[in-house]
Amino acid sequence: MRFIPATFLALAIASAPAFARVLAADAHEPRIRSQAAFVLDQESGEILLRKNAQSTLPIASLTKLMTAIVMLDADLDPHELIPVTQADVDRLRRSHSRLKVGAVLSRDELLHLALMASENRAASALANSYPGGKDAFVLAMNLKAQLLGMPGTRFEDATGLSGRNVSTAQDMAKLVHAAHAYVKIREYSTSPSYQVKVGHRSMRFGNTNRLTLNSRWDIGLSKTGYIAEAGRCLAMQMTLAGRSVIIVLLDSWGKYTRVSDAIRIRQWLELAAGRSGVQRSVRSVEPVGGESIGG
Repeated sequence: MRFIPATFLALAIASAPAFARVLAADAHEPRIRSQAAFVLDQESGEILLRKNAQSTLPIASLTKLMTAIVMLDADLDPHELIPVTQADVDRLRRSHSRLKVGAVLSRDELLHLALMASENRAASALANSYPGGKDAFVLAMNLKAQLLGMPGTRFEDATGLSGRNVSTAQDMAKLVHAAHAYVKIREYSTSPSYQVKVGHRSMRFGNTNRLTLNSRWDIGLSKTGYIAEAGRCLAMQMTLAGRSVIIVLLDSWGKYTRVSDAIRIRQWLELAAGRSGVQRSVRSVEPVGGESIGG
């Protein structure tokens, strides 16, 4: 993927797609309230919108996209049973988890819960069960970031609970692009709910991004995040106006800001596509959803 080092208005070039030229000429680009944002045409590599895209910020549970990549790259047995231990308990923020110490799930189930429900103990258990343990896992995360060309990114844990897990909106777009190549990350991060059996009890978990429940949003990858230092974060790959688009929003203030920003971006892109003849429907949804620490 090409990341073009140009300003937003530099999209208005003769070789740009029709809807991109309309965007470049439009003085009414959406007012993004998130501290940082980056919108990318995944196919062409064109930057459609950016705001503080190279500012280094905490990323909370967007971290779990890298957790999933490292785990899948290791090609470990997805059916191996892994216990949740005291080492997986969040002592930094004392966040709540429905996975009690002693629960035993397969590696694949833990991955699903980490991506879809942003389950911190699931992500921690994946890291602690990695060959060499958590330290080796975090090292692999940082090495992968280097390989993906993410200079503004640093990981200190696999959950995102650490405020020292940092990145930029532009780096996160690279991570989303890489993660989208993994079938399991696409499927697990966008599934509306998932049920696991813990002992003799069945437990159902829901997706932290309520937009995945709306059939009018063609979302191919999703991850949310929240800790106090990071604000509310959102990363998605989706189809908008007939094009594959990556949206990254960091440090959104307020419960619904990141969803409202996503809605504004969608409306803006679809309106521009309608002007260029690519697509002529503009639809919106009500802001929904909110997460606990980690989500």
